[in-house]
Amino acid sequence: MTPIQLFDPNSSTYTYIIYDTPSREAIIIDPVDELISRDLAVLQEHGLRLVYALETHAHADHITSAAQLAEHTGAKLAAPAGCGITTAALQLEHGEILTFGSESLACLHTPGHTAGSMCFVWRQHVFTGDTLLINGCGRTDFQSGSPEDMYESLTKILLALPDETLVWPGHDYQGRTHSTIGWEKHENQRIAGKTRAEFVAIMNNLNLPKPKRIDEAVPANLTSGLRHDAGQHQGEQVPQSAAGYAGDIAPHLAWRWLQEGTAVLVDVRTDAEREWVGFVPEAKAVAWKQWPGMAMNPDFDEQVKAAVPAGHKVMFLCRSGVRSIAAAKRATELGLEAYNILEGFEGDPDGNAHRGRKGGWRRHGLPWRQN
Repeated sequence: MTPIQLFDPNSSTYTYIIYDTPSREAIIIDPVDELISRDLAVLQEHGLRLVYALETHAHADHITSAAQLAEHTGAKLAAPAGCGITTAALQLEHGEILTFGSESLACLHTPGHTAGSMCFVWRQHVFTGDTLLINGCGRTDFQSGSPEDMYESLTKILLALPDETLVWPGHDYQGRTHSTIGWEKHENQRIAGKTRAEFVAIMNNLNLPKPKRIDEAVPANLTSGLRHDAGQHQGEQVPQSAAGYAGDIAPHLAWRWLQEGTAVLVDVRTDAEREWVGFVPEAKAVAWKQWPGMAMNPDFDEQVKAAVPAGHKVMFLCRSGVRSIAAAKRATELGLEAYNILEGFEGDPDGNAHRGRKGGWRRHGLPWRQN
């Protein structure tokens, strides 16, 4: 069995999907935000249930769609513990094993590109992120990188794997898809036959340009692709413009409209989420998707039209602000004036209140109840 390999031409990023055949449980590695529709379509085409959205590190050249995938599929977020991706429910340590169905994935801490970088071994495959590339390796000159650590990760961890292990890199810029540990061990121009001092000298003299998207990508990727401080700066008094629906609004503005009687609040989370986590008493419950399996609600159109009186705006609320955008876009297509409430009910897409996350309806002190 080989992984499903997907490619983003804008950042030359490879995304991988692996799965257990009997259970159809799947893991996605390094997804890209602009291509979430593609990835969801692939999962649906193969009849897969995503259980983990996994990162090799906090990327500097693209923004991940991990949090969005968690919203759409119910998957858990998993990331290397040393990367500071605080929204990941699973903070992975070296040697940890993730199971999906009857399959397992081993986590290898491979610092160098970043201090927290990880590679993942599944069967005879290794997913190397930005650590080992085909005939190269990731840069080490920014974001806690270290050529000395990279040398150790390459020589003592990755190149110590069996020669027949297939290498699936996080990027390639020349159309290559994979190689083997044996080939990289003997042919890789960066590391093959190099002493530690030679390797460090090579890495320290690459003089590569700064990644174009680093300033926006890294902060977003530290929250799994969602910036949960957005509502603190946007939409406090008036809606902010958005593509495909009327606009984004902060929780306090949504509450004001609700009290004024000019808008209806629609909670698009699942029945289970409202029961487990809490709900806004004044909200109408119209799920966008439902458990089990996060299947689309076939009656959404009729239910949302019935919930919104003529002449009223509709405001959508979900867990962290992903499904609510999709619902706002669909309601707009139905002829409604629809808004997305920034930050969602919880703010943090995994509900990690113990990590001090801010944002979200309930953390703003707005009315809510718990069963």
